Amino acid sequence: MTQPLFTLDAILAATGGRAEDVGASAINSISIDSRELGDQALFVAIKGDRFDGHDFVETALTNGAVAALVTEGKSAGAGRIHTADALGALGDLARAARARSRGFIVGVTGSVGKTTTKEALRVVFEAAGQTHASIKSFNNHWGVPLMLAQLREDAQFGVFEMGMNAPDEIRPLSKMVRPHVAVITSVAPVHLEGLGSIEAIARAKAEIFEGLEPGGTAVLNADHPQIDLLIELAAAPVVQNVVTFGFARGSDWQILDVETTPDRSFATVHHGDDRHALALAVPGRHMLSNATAALAVSHIAGVDPSVALAALAGLRAQAGRGLRLTLGPADRPLVLINESYNANPVAVTAALSVFADIAAPDGRKVLVLGDMLELGAQSDALHAGLADAIRESGVDRVHLVGRHVGALAAALPKELVASLTHTADEARETIVDDLAYGDAVMVKGSNGVGLSRVVADITARFGQS
Repeated sequence: MTQPLFTLDAILAATGGRAEDVGASAINSISIDSRELGDQALFVAIKGDRFDGHDFVETALTNGAVAALVTEGKSAGAGRIHTADALGALGDLARAARARSRGFIVGVTGSVGKTTTKEALRVVFEAAGQTHASIKSFNNHWGVPLMLAQLREDAQFGVFEMGMNAPDEIRPLSKMVRPHVAVITSVAPVHLEGLGSIEAIARAKAEIFEGLEPGGTAVLNADHPQIDLLIELAAAPVVQNVVTFGFARGSDWQILDVETTPDRSFATVHHGDDRHALALAVPGRHMLSNATAALAVSHIAGVDPSVALAALAGLRAQAGRGLRLTLGPADRPLVLINESYNANPVAVTAALSVFADIAAPDGRKVLVLGDMLELGAQSDALHAGLADAIRESGVDRVHLVGRHVGALAAALPKELVASLTHTADEARETIVDDLAYGDAVMVKGSNGVGLSRVVADITARFGQS
């Protein structure tokens, strides 16, 4: 019989909770969404910005949850585990899961590429042994404990993504995860609104070092000007080992001989006297960088390079992060590149470099670009600064969506800008009506802009020939 995730006694011991008519003796999964419950689920009633989970406890129990973790005084009745604070109790379960683990644990952060790097590590470790990894982008003050609490005792590998948009957010997450390896994928002008400068972003990312286990390793992307600062910051909490990767000369894992096509990427990765042929089924230099980070970490974890390289060859883009769909008739399809989940100057430039290599099947290249959010006082300049990369990508038409892309519209040739709207809902019909079979369209923007709805509309309109 499979060992449960937690027994009821273990939950009560970890949280100091009180069970009220809980019939189950154990749980096998944890959820904060009453609509998405796994096997023998514990529903945790956390309070978010828009919803309070305590309003959905009965729904969760009706939908199959075997128990609900609640804040004392906010919900009563059978099936409850009462605690001083439900979110704090979730953190207690996360720490308990970590304390019993003997697995190799990796923490990943960075301005760009952390989710893709996390996925690259997941596919590599899954080829080597039982692996637990964060799902989606569950990387904040509730996402990390939710993921860590579901780390099974017998997992050989664990990979956890950590995000932030202000100082002092990664530090407690890293101290909870206690990784053996801390990866920083990049430092870029993201969250400038809350941090103010690139140096402040680097310092906030470096908080991940403070949770490293003794003898742990920092794995750092060397392809940005803040690399020396990160190495200096790693020394402050006495990180035992620092490993670099990237295209930069002198990187411990250096990417050379790069070749990209519209569908694939190839490189030779030099590590000491070893040469590794890296081949990916996704395009882009940034994907090679993410994969090389995973290759470096897997080496530290003792995974054979041949196993890692074979696994990375199967890495696929995810929805919202470069997933490519071919819609409609095979002889004249519409090609849709879904990059709707996030956007910042580095990520947009990388996406445009990939789009530059993609030809429209029998029509035009169309770019739908939404605001890059949280850029603060530099927002207008950073948006306008994308004009050259857009022109160089070979696009025929650009639809701009948001309140900050106006500065970019002014920097682009007028004939290139097909539309400029403030919201995704305003833009949806205009964009879909402008497309035709034979076109190639890339949709890129910060998640808060809501361009995923535009992607859904395009898919609905053109998904049937």
